[in-house]
Amino acid sequence: MMMESNNSRDKSYEFTYTEFDDIRPLHDSQVKESIELLLNDKMFKAVIEPVVAPITWDEFSKQMRELNSIYAFQKKVIYNLILKFIKNNVDELELLNPREIDLHKSHTYISNHRDIILDAGLLNISLEEQGYQTTEIAIGDNLLIYPWITTIVRLNKSFIVKRNIPVRQILEASQHLSKYMHKTISDKKQSIWIAQREGRAKDSNDRTQASMLKMLTLADRKDPIKSLKALNIVPLSISYEYDPCDFLKAQEFQLKRDIEDYKKSKQDDLINMMTGIQGYKGKIYFRVCKPLNEEIDSISTNNKATLLQDVADLIDKEIFKNYEIYTINYIAYDILNNSKRFDDKYNPDEKNSFVEYVNKQVDKIEIENKDVDYLRTKIVEMYANILINHLSVQE
Repeated sequence: MMMESNNSRDKSYEFTYTEFDDIRPLHDSQVKESIELLLNDKMFKAVIEPVVAPITWDEFSKQMRELNSIYAFQKKVIYNLILKFIKNNVDELELLNPREIDLHKSHTYISNHRDIILDAGLLNISLEEQGYQTTEIAIGDNLLIYPWITTIVRLNKSFIVKRNIPVRQILEASQHLSKYMHKTISDKKQSIWIAQREGRAKDSNDRTQASMLKMLTLADRKDPIKSLKALNIVPLSISYEYDPCDFLKAQEFQLKRDIEDYKKSKQDDLINMMTGIQGYKGKIYFRVCKPLNEEIDSISTNNKATLLQDVADLIDKEIFKNYEIYTINYIAYDILNNSKRFDDKYNPDEKNSFVEYVNKQVDKIEIENKDVDYLRTKIVEMYANILINHLSVQE
């Protein structure tokens, strides 16, 4: 299903700036040692052994020990596992590049965030299948809840965004991360994927955080415009037909409503990861949007105090414009607004099927004082907000 590597792909992967050893992906020279750590981790075995069946653990271990590069690990382990998980729950997967941007060049893809693992994973699989180099992936350390997860993501070309640190260290860590990303683009000529915000937009109301963009400028604080342009930012719009975590997100909304200072546990994050990977998603579209450098130039003469928010608004506009709008988005909009605005986009059976789907998702939620009407509305909102934002940028 995937193409063989060409000679130009990943050959600049070794990155010798030791100052970034704490956050960078692993190198080819570290693959053997890291694989041994994984194979000797009892929790890794407990999670992965049933997944790779009918291949035995001994056979899987032998295959793992034959790997000697990051590219080989991605292609033969990560991608095969993801493809196995999505085999029966993804109907279509498309990476579209309507502006025909040269994807061989290094870009910083900033996208909306739907799934903890699959957003970047499916993007990289799609890039690989079209003959392009995969991206490095920004991942928050809050998701690295077990040592084996840390090892896997660093083998999968992920670099770490430090979040679980004292407030006094945040600026230093952000500057460190910004400098790493700039060197990755300029020196390694390696593309990067990063979500537009910390965490997923639980209600699908995707908004780019100006604070994330501020981090990107810290490599050159004196000239934020130059700093942003050096990253070759390209918005990326991700559209899942169905979100298998919608009921978990709705549940979180109620818990936050009802419980003061509610926070998810590490176990909750793991449940979200596994539900997202294993659940039905239907059709998935990735659209590469318009590069931002020209637009950044056009706003650079405006009030610099609003520069970051202006850039965030540009990213949001591109993401909204490039959503794939599915039938269920039209249905959700009309249900939420008690309207018939889009009733020509679906038939009664399709509407009934969506209502039944929402009810089944709500049935999966098991919490005290379960507010069924509220939970149902929150799920409908998730699918309606996509269309609402899409409509907001139509010219």
